[in-house]
Amino acid sequence: MDSSNWLQQLMMLGIGTTSIMAEKLKQASDELVKDGKLNPEQAKAVMDDIVQQLKSEQGNWDAQMQRQVRNMMHDLGVARQSEVDELRGRIDRLERQLRDLENKLWR
Repeated sequence: MDSSNWLQQLMMLGIGTTSIMAEKLKQASDELVKDGKLNPEQAKAVMDDIVQQLKSEQGNWDAQMQRQVRNMMHDLGVARQSEVDELRGRIDRLERQLRDLENKLWR
């Protein structure tokens, strides 16, 4: 299973859910204004507050998702980028040492 594909789908689901929620809140706000229960300024203030809370929760959700993915990748034994970079460096050094030894043998 391609992990980037399901992660992308999960993120899109979160974005879609947030968009739907924002649209429903806008509709409810418009109804309250139409019914005279809120004036337009109050409705805008309520919407701004709710949107700010959603953004804050989205940030928390993103952080939790990243933590969960990191834990899952660790449990699966997937190397971190820093580990891969370190191994590449070691391979480069070993290849250089091998070339140096080969050059010494052929002289």
